[in-house]
Amino acid sequence: MGEKTDVWQGTLSLMVLRTLQTIGPLHGYGIARRIEQTSGSMVAVKYGTLYPALLKLELEGYIAAEWGVSGNNRRAKFYKLTRAGGKKLAKEARQWERTTTAIARIFGPVETPGEEAL
Repeated sequence: MGEKTDVWQGTLSLMVLRTLQTIGPLHGYGIARRIEQTSGSMVAVKYGTLYPALLKLELEGYIAAEWGVSGNNRRAKFYKLTRAGGKKLAKEARQWERTTTAIARIFGPVETPGEEAL
């Protein structure tokens, strides 16, 4: 297994919203495992970071929570994406795409002086 990647400020919320959009309602443990699985184990989600992010998303109205029973028959809080969360995800995904494109350009092939860009 390779080195774990630190999560940039604000990207955990985006990953949570995307996970809930893709999978549907999940409890916190399931969200963390899915993010880790999807990233190929490159991202480690710490519970001390995840649960405050979930609470913030819930307070902002981007996710809703209700109590249910997990797969191992334990009581758990399940989170689901709200309509506002779907809109927020679409907006943030567009911004993420622009940002990563800009960064990719900066870290792309280095041109030597006098060379024209392709």
